[in-house]
Amino acid sequence: MKIGCPTEIKPQEFRVGLTPNAAREAVAAGHEVIVQKGAGTGAGFTDADYTAAGAHLADTAQEIFATADMIVKVKEPQAPERAMLREGQVLFTYLHLAPDPEQTRDLLASGATCIAYETVTDDRGGLPLLAPMSEVAGRLAPQVGAWTLQKANGGLGVLMGGVPGVRPANVAIIGGGVVGTAAARVAVGMGANVTVLDRSVPRLSYLDDVFMGRLTTQYSDRGGLAELLPRMDLVIGAVLIPGAEAPKLIKRADLATMKPGAALVDVAIDQGGCFETSRATTHADPVYEVDGIMHYCVANMPGAVARTSTIALGNATMPFMLALANKGWRQACAEDPHLLNGLNVHAGKLTYYAVGVAQGLDVTSPQLVIKG
Repeated sequence: MKIGCPTEIKPQEFRVGLTPNAAREAVAAGHEVIVQKGAGTGAGFTDADYTAAGAHLADTAQEIFATADMIVKVKEPQAPERAMLREGQVLFTYLHLAPDPEQTRDLLASGATCIAYETVTDDRGGLPLLAPMSEVAGRLAPQVGAWTLQKANGGLGVLMGGVPGVRPANVAIIGGGVVGTAAARVAVGMGANVTVLDRSVPRLSYLDDVFMGRLTTQYSDRGGLAELLPRMDLVIGAVLIPGAEAPKLIKRADLATMKPGAALVDVAIDQGGCFETSRATTHADPVYEVDGIMHYCVANMPGAVARTSTIALGNATMPFMLALANKGWRQACAEDPHLLNGLNVHAGKLTYYAVGVAQGLDVTSPQLVIKG
């Protein structure tokens, strides 16, 4: 199989879909790997690293899309990339289709087979290709929240850990999953006063045990959140419904109850955001203000630490990428129901239920699709 890896073109996206090590593994398995020149530069990988791994270099993305059987990326394909997809081609990347009907329409029109990292599952009910980026985004969230709270950036001017005689920042983390746990670890380490909210009592019990009383756990309901918000300096949104649009847990009216200059960090922005006032931003212009509250809503937070993120993502995606290349997408998905859960689009048909619900579209069972 010909495996192509173009340069990411989303603004300030420095990650790359294939590491040199992943390219080496694919070549060793008998596949041809084509990487666009400069694709790995932002993550610290040179063209020479890829050629040493046995990959070929292409001057343009057009060359890769025209010749590759499978395209491996990081972020959802942008409009110019979607226009280059073709029938029979496999796209393996993050998609986050639920809040993005334009992308969904283009992928359906392309005729391509599109497998989304974020909906591939595992035996434990986890999301193994989303988890490493959730870890990165979660650990970044308190860092960027602390930056947003600085007065020069429009924030309250509160130091996360305080100093002797001055209280630390109050931080609420909505969601106790992978993102929320990672965010709590860093926020607690920074000395903040942390509360984690979740609807799973077993998860709250787990967090209470793991953090040994260094944070507060609270059941997440509308009334409890409303009581908490006026005291918070920083709120991190870390909720996830796999493949679906994120629920809007903080409404615009709630902002009036918060301290002017308080900060919201929406890690769920890829799935539409969990705050009603959220809109996607970039690393170049990450923060905006609504009703006196600062919002940080960068849609590709892990891109800020591109080398760490690329290696972590590559470690997770490599086995699935090799399975798709070695067996073909149909056999690979037929043999692995967890990989089949990643199938979102095939030959003009939508195959992921949560996206269909979000956009009011008909959905075809992926089990029927793989039967041909």
